[in-house]
Amino acid sequence: MTAGTATAHDDAPVAPGTGRPVPLRLLIGGEWVAGGGAPLTSRNAAHPEQVVAEGAQAVPADIDRAMSTARAAQREWGRTPIHERGAVLARAAAVLEARADRHGLELAREEGKTLGEGRGEVLRAAQILRYYGGEGDRVAGEHFTSPRRGEQILVTRKPLGVVGIVTPFNFPIAIPAWKIAPALVYGNAVVWKPASTVPLLAMRFAEALTEAGLPAGVLNLLIGPGALGTELVRHPDLDGLSFTGSTGVGRTLAGEAASRGVPFQGEMGGKNAAIVLADADLDLAAEQVLFGAFRSTGQKCTATSRLVVAEEVADEFLAKLAARLDGWRVGDPSEPETHMGPLVTESAAAGVRDAVATAENEGARVLYRGQVPEGGAFVPATVLEVDAESLVWREELFGPVLAVHRAASMEEAFELAEDSEFGLSAALFTRDIATALDAVDALDVGILHVNSESAGADPHVPFGGAKKSGYGPKEQGAAAKEFFTHTTTVYLRG
Repeated sequence: MTAGTATAHDDAPVAPGTGRPVPLRLLIGGEWVAGGGAPLTSRNAAHPEQVVAEGAQAVPADIDRAMSTARAAQREWGRTPIHERGAVLARAAAVLEARADRHGLELAREEGKTLGEGRGEVLRAAQILRYYGGEGDRVAGEHFTSPRRGEQILVTRKPLGVVGIVTPFNFPIAIPAWKIAPALVYGNAVVWKPASTVPLLAMRFAEALTEAGLPAGVLNLLIGPGALGTELVRHPDLDGLSFTGSTGVGRTLAGEAASRGVPFQGEMGGKNAAIVLADADLDLAAEQVLFGAFRSTGQKCTATSRLVVAEEVADEFLAKLAARLDGWRVGDPSEPETHMGPLVTESAAAGVRDAVATAENEGARVLYRGQVPEGGAFVPATVLEVDAESLVWREELFGPVLAVHRAASMEEAFELAEDSEFGLSAALFTRDIATALDAVDALDVGILHVNSESAGADPHVPFGGAKKSGYGPKEQGAAAKEFFTHTTTVYLRG
């Protein structure tokens, strides 16, 4: 099959509850093929009786085939001028933009985001592709003077080679874009294992790239169980692995990579705090904390899951937050008026419910609990006042649960926010610029938002966490170059 013509299946729109399930396929060497492993069914998170996509999973032997074809394809791809590589990404961006409504609906059904968030995520993936599509017009290396006459010193960059990409369910097209786009534009070939709970959006992203003319073998898609990621990192032909997911899995993969000397980039857990101080604009803070905690049903690594609020304004602020939540509609994410959909699976929802029940049994006070429809993987928006030893204060739940603690001073507020092994993101609400500057020094996080929600990232700036939230070079912007390339220092004499 020639580059740019591969399609996985009939690409007709799938209407909620009426369309046939989309057949799942793997992409290996430019060919869309059926998996040889166990069956996989992707269900509508709001209506589990509806099958969105189905097929068979990859098996370890598929990794060997994918790695072999990636190795062969990378040689020519790495020698292709970067402007030509970038043009492929730009064309793929156009494909996604044209299909944003359709793919946004599929994302809402498969993962549970609202229709607006799903469409927005597809467009964000296109934006990321366009950003890296322009990489050929940016700085490619460095030039240094030499202490010797007649000589120049150049520092050039080369691709790692064949990189593995392992991505999570919660941003099934945006996170793959911000890993795969730089990997490709810098000349690498990719073997990608997405989360098996969101296979359809993974296939849609791979389709856009193949239709845009990406040569066969440069991108390979393997849909399969989590164990496939371990097999991938152990493969002798792997030159690097980029991972986003849980801290436990990330540490396991990082250990495997380190044992073989394979570069590893990991974005892992977060337990992100929003700090609302006494001088904050409380209306703004209530809006932004709500967005940070409950958009995407709390299924963001940068979601606000802890709230530290100044004692003197706590009651007023929490009343404002509750009033906003009263208007927060939970339901089918494909309906335009819905603010919050279900979690990705019923098992994920059950885990969050159990954690909330445990916290209540240990003394947590329920400040707010919303309403949810019957059936589906729904969890109500929940606000709990807890102590600093509570499970919901310490552990990442990945759901619409906000843990609250009051602080008597700015110093105590910063200490509470810092009291975590994670350091991905934080939000601070204050009118005082001096306080904001203090927070820059006091809070050890990879991303700090002042007077905006803790979630959010832009493709032209570094993304990643501090402490145990991140490992290796940051993602996005020029920072991605630090992982997906290595340098060669050239001493050049005529």
